Amino acid sequence: MYLFRETLLLFSLNMIDAFLTIFWVRSGSAPEANLLMADLLDRGDAPFLAVKIAMGLAVAVVLLKWGNRRIAKYGVTLALTLYIGVMGIHFLTGLAAFGYASNNLPDALQTGGALLAMIF
Repeated sequence: MYLFRETLLLFSLNMIDAFLTIFWVRSGSAPEANLLMADLLDRGDAPFLAVKIAMGLAVAVVLLKWGNRRIAKYGVTLALTLYIGVMGIHFLTGLAAFGYASNNLPDALQTGGALLAMIF
């Protein structure tokens, strides 16, 4: 199966992103910058998670079915690179939330990470 490990890693990062987003938003440490996902999160954790899981599964199915194509390889590389950036934003948010970094860090992350948040 083409791109199985990469697809599994991408789906795992998607789930970690979902749970960390819920944690940071509910604790008041950071806002959700993606307006669609913020609206779903306002409706509750279940709708937010349902959409995140559905999107992750849709991407996984496409990658597993057409993973032998060159564009799939480039796409998964780009998506993993962006998700690693998202994990960096979560890490910095955690540093700020637990007092190891400036309290202004979440605001900086919101503006600096808005592009990544809009994508994911």
